[in-house]
Amino acid sequence: MVPPNGGASRKSTFDVLESGMVTPMPGVKRESIDLEDYFAGPRDMDRHSKLPYFMRMHGSVLPRMILPLLWVSCWATLITCISKFVHNLAVNTLLLTVLGFVVGLALSFRSTTAYERYSDGRKAWATLSVQSRNLARYFWVHVDEREDEELGKDDLLGKLTAINLILAFAVSLKHKLRFEPYAHYPDIASLVGHLDTFAKDAYTPEIEEKKRTGFFKKLGNYLGLSFAASNPRKEIKRATRPLGNLPLEILTYLSCYIEEVTANGTLPKPVVLGQMLTSLAALTDTMSAAERVLTTPLPVGYNILIAQIVLLYVYLLPFQLYGALGWITIPGTIAAAYIILGLHAIGNELENPFGNDVNDLPLDYYCEELRRELDILTSQAPASFSEIMGSKGHENKVLWPLSVSGSGDWKKRNIHDIRNALKVKVVITPDRAETADADETTLGSKKEG
Repeated sequence: MVPPNGGASRKSTFDVLESGMVTPMPGVKRESIDLEDYFAGPRDMDRHSKLPYFMRMHGSVLPRMILPLLWVSCWATLITCISKFVHNLAVNTLLLTVLGFVVGLALSFRSTTAYERYSDGRKAWATLSVQSRNLARYFWVHVDEREDEELGKDDLLGKLTAINLILAFAVSLKHKLRFEPYAHYPDIASLVGHLDTFAKDAYTPEIEEKKRTGFFKKLGNYLGLSFAASNPRKEIKRATRPLGNLPLEILTYLSCYIEEVTANGTLPKPVVLGQMLTSLAALTDTMSAAERVLTTPLPVGYNILIAQIVLLYVYLLPFQLYGALGWITIPGTIAAAYIILGLHAIGNELENPFGNDVNDLPLDYYCEELRRELDILTSQAPASFSEIMGSKGHENKVLWPLSVSGSGDWKKRNIHDIRNALKVKVVITPDRAETADADETTLGSKKEG
């Protein structure tokens, strides 16, 4: 806050974001067509490409295969030239068959485990979405608002706060899975800035002072060079204070809300209370499932062995192809290496489905979708079902397609007529439904019979 005398009191990031100077929840769409954005992820689900898959580069692993393929081409050229002009290095192709079977098994195992992790990550987030919707609906509909104006406003604002915490849980879990442990990020600062959390206390201005990434480091990241990749846990390692567990802390605050509405009598139904606690426990299970996917990769021994098997096979290809192909050994080796190294590369990329690669899960999109759904839920006050049944703005055609009469017209009849109509409705389909007059004639004939 700026002092009255105009002193230059510096605002914290939380103050800046909450004052509206920065958009609290930025959209997930990218309008830039820069090369950096084109190869960055995750993929924008709202965009559609008309190019066939074999022509697309967005999401392709080809950029990170350029250097390996270049090295393979040089190796194949060297072996071919030595075999042509110095000494024939060709060997029997039986080795190609034996090693090919082993490489096929290794790549199949690598691809299967990678996609299994990707699928498990998506299942975990789907469970999070389901339980978040359920919990938000329970809060909005089943927690009463007291008749006293001041208490009623407190109840309404309390429900909105709790529903915002549901969204905050999803967003904080997204950041946690990406090794972003703080609470100053634009999409979550306004949601949890009022909470007392370890992530908030651990924040220092130096955290936002990012070092400039050099050209060669960027190029190395595009080309998939391992020595150019940064340690994803570096923010956690550099922390000088305890970071806590922000998603778990948010769930604790949600438990406090449930405890309060139970104590003040605005949640009178024990059955609904049980459903709320079940959804809250399911969110905890979901967080643990996502963390299991993140922290339990394929054992490093398997990764090392599979990488060695793949490279050994590719480097032995020119020796086995030269006898049958001659100079065609060079393009043949490059084509085979593209297939084998490509499958290996996509397996490595899918191993962590929560990152920022193009092929990773679009967690930003999922969080934005959940935010829109929660806004839709809270856009109208919980309605009385009796008002919905007797709605006059749009006739409630309770017996369509048998009849286009509204519930008000059917309410004027006796129960016997309604039950007879329900029997006739069994054989009526929408394409056979006509006008209300024809329906009335049908019902009249049924009663006479």
